[in-house]
Amino acid sequence: MRRATFGPRADEVDAAERAGFDATLANLLSGPASAPMPALGADPLAALPKDADRAARQAAQQAVRQQVEDSVLWWLDRMVAAEHQFAEKLVFFWHGHWATSVEKVRSAAAMLRQQQTFRDLGAGDFGPFLKAMLRDPALIIWLDGQQNTRAAPNENLARESMELFTLGVGNYTEADVRAAARALTGWQVRRGDLTATFNPRRHDPGDKTVLGMTGAYDADGYADVLLAQPANVRFLAGRLWYRFASGAPVPADVAARIAAAGANATALAKAMFTDPAFAGTTAQLVKQPVEWAVGAMRQLGIRPAQLPAAARTQLTRGLTALGQTPFAPPSVGGWPAGAAWLSTSATEHRVALAALLAGQAARPVLDGLSAGGIDGLARLLVVDGFTDRTRAVFKDAGTDPKKLLALGLASPEYAVC
Repeated sequence: MRRATFGPRADEVDAAERAGFDATLANLLSGPASAPMPALGADPLAALPKDADRAARQAAQQAVRQQVEDSVLWWLDRMVAAEHQFAEKLVFFWHGHWATSVEKVRSAAAMLRQQQTFRDLGAGDFGPFLKAMLRDPALIIWLDGQQNTRAAPNENLARESMELFTLGVGNYTEADVRAAARALTGWQVRRGDLTATFNPRRHDPGDKTVLGMTGAYDADGYADVLLAQPANVRFLAGRLWYRFASGAPVPADVAARIAAAGANATALAKAMFTDPAFAGTTAQLVKQPVEWAVGAMRQLGIRPAQLPAAARTQLTRGLTALGQTPFAPPSVGGWPAGAAWLSTSATEHRVALAALLAGQAARPVLDGLSAGGIDGLARLLVVDGFTDRTRAVFKDAGTDPKKLLALGLASPEYAVC
C-alpha cells in the first residue's frame, strides 16, 4: 500500500490486513481516476489582443501564474483526498512519463486538459492513450510539434515519443526519427480554444519507413507502428517498475513476466504487484517530494485547500525548493529518482517542510502522539519501525508532539517506501 497509494493511513492498512492481499489489490486497481476539473475561467493569454500594451501583457502573465498556482493546489488536494489512491497515483505517474511543463506551455487549462486524458485513458489499453497523446495540445506545444511541417520537419516529438514514451534508447535509429517526424507533420494548436487541429497542407502524405514498416503514415499510423514493437510493452513494464518498485533496472526475467500482461496499465500494474520479485523491493524506493508531502498530509489529516493562505504558499514553495512542482517537470525526461532526492540541500528543505506540516496536523493526531510516543508515531506514519539511531534523535523532541512528528517526517525511515 505504500507503493500503490501516496501514503496509506493506519486505518487503511488495518482494513487491508482484514481484507487480505487479493481483495485489497483488486480494490486498489478498480477505482476510477475521474475528478471534476477546477473552473479556471478564460485563458488570459488567449484573450490578449495582438496589440496589447506591456501592462496588459504583464497582467495576463500574472493571471496565468495565478491559474497555475490554483491548479497545483487543486491537484495536491485531490491527491490527498482521492478515494481511489492508485488511480490518482497513476495519473501522477503519467505526468512524469509524458513530462510536459507549464513553463513552456503557458496555459494551466492545457495542462489540465492533458491531465484529463491521463484520467480518461491512462489506466487502460496503451493504444488509444498513445494516439490521444500524440495530438495532445500541451505536448505539441512542449515538443515543438507546431513547427513540424512537410517543408521543415521538426524531430523533437518523434524522437521523444520513441526514446522516452514508448520504446527506450537503442530500439530505434536516426532514420526512424526522421521518418516519424514526417508522419507527425500537420498538427497545430489553436491558442484561442487550445485545441489541436490537423492541417493537411502542412502534412507530408508520402510513404515513410519507420522501424522496418512502410506506409503513408500519419500520427495514428505511426502510433500503430510503435504499438506493434515488442519493445513497447517491455518499456512500459520497466517504467512502472522504476516508479513503483525499485530505482534499479528491472531484471530481464521480471520484465518479461510483467510484459506478458500486455500493453494495458492496470494489467501491467497487477502483474508487477503480484510478481514474486516485487516483494523483495521493500524500502528500495526513495519517495519523490510530492509523494512524501502528500502521504504526510493524508496521515496527518491535512487538506491543502483548507490550509491558511500563508501555509499554502509555504507548501508549494517547499515542494519547489525540493525540486518537484506539479505541472513543471524540469525536462522532457521527467523528474529524477533515488538518491537525487537525498542531497544535503534536499534534506534541509524536507526538514523545514516537515515542521510546517507538523504544525498543521489535526488535533487528534497530536493527541494520539502524546499518548502513543514513538511506537504511535511509527503506526501513524506506517513505517515498520525506527532504528536505535533514529530513536535517539527523537529524544530531542521531549514531550512536544509537533517536534516528534516533524522529526518522524524527516527521518530516513520515512524517506523510503
